Amino acid sequence: MLGARHWHVPLHVSAWGDTHDVVLVQDEEPDQVTDIARRLDAAVYGEVGEALDAGPLDLAYVFGPHDRMVETCLALVDRGIPFVVDKPGGTGPEDVERIRDAAAAAGVAATVLFVQRGGPVDHALSLAGAPTYQRTSFVVGPPQRYHAAGCSWMLDPARSGGGCLVNLAPHFIDLFLRRSRARRVELVAANVSASLHGEGVEDHATLVLAGDDGSEAIIEVGYAFPSSPAKRYCSFTSAGSEGYVDVGASGHVSFTHAADGVTESSTIDVDSDPLYDVFVRQVADTWADGFAGLPTLDDLADTMSLIWAAYGRSSIASLEVSHG
Repeated sequence: MLGARHWHVPLHVSAWGDTHDVVLVQDEEPDQVTDIARRLDAAVYGEVGEALDAGPLDLAYVFGPHDRMVETCLALVDRGIPFVVDKPGGTGPEDVERIRDAAAAAGVAATVLFVQRGGPVDHALSLAGAPTYQRTSFVVGPPQRYHAAGCSWMLDPARSGGGCLVNLAPHFIDLFLRRSRARRVELVAANVSASLHGEGVEDHATLVLAGDDGSEAIIEVGYAFPSSPAKRYCSFTSAGSEGYVDVGASGHVSFTHAADGVTESSTIDVDSDPLYDVFVRQVADTWADGFAGLPTLDDLADTMSLIWAAYGRSSIASLEVSHG
């Protein structure tokens, strides 16, 4: 486990304990990950190279600061070690492309933590068929939580590559791309803002994607929800040939059939935290087959190319408002 002082790591530990023999935990601040290492009965290392030299290893999970991801993944490729990498895989499109191309050339299997795939929200949205018009809103707690988690680097754009857009949007762009029938999907509009919290990275972002088949996806993400036990606000809709799906923040699902107009209702769990446990078990089941059926580095490259394009295209409109 590389880059273990990451807010996602605790969500994996239980499943790791059930399905993996974790032999080492690495972080650039090793004294901060001793509790996790103790839970997994694993050795602790401060440097990636030192940890990898302590092998042999069958599998690695790559977390940690985004500006270290490309170096870490390429070191794994050089040693022929299959790996699971969290998004975004780097701080720009060239990082993900280097990892993808090196892994392909070396025949090293890799998968990506797109945990929403196959989850309850993905399944609910699929009821509408291939998306013609899809909308996502996923707004989590304030950025101060990264300080509390010991991941202050996430608020440094030089280390993270961005804020809520690079952190949250990949999951939902991936869901749209995966089910879209478009041959090409382009970014047509984007806006990012740091107005609410004034950090070095954005705390709100909106993207509009368009497929060459006339399809459209609107994706809103943010660090705009208060610090609360509720954790986040989320909602999703999708319109397709089979009908219209609406998923609310409470998990209420409403699906109206296109054929007869009949509406069916159900309830799902929209909390994304349990999906990391599910993904670990999928990795354990598919590791010997090169992670068959799981997200690929090509999927990561396709998704992140749209996000980094959004940073280049985004603008904040200025409007003088008269009050009183």
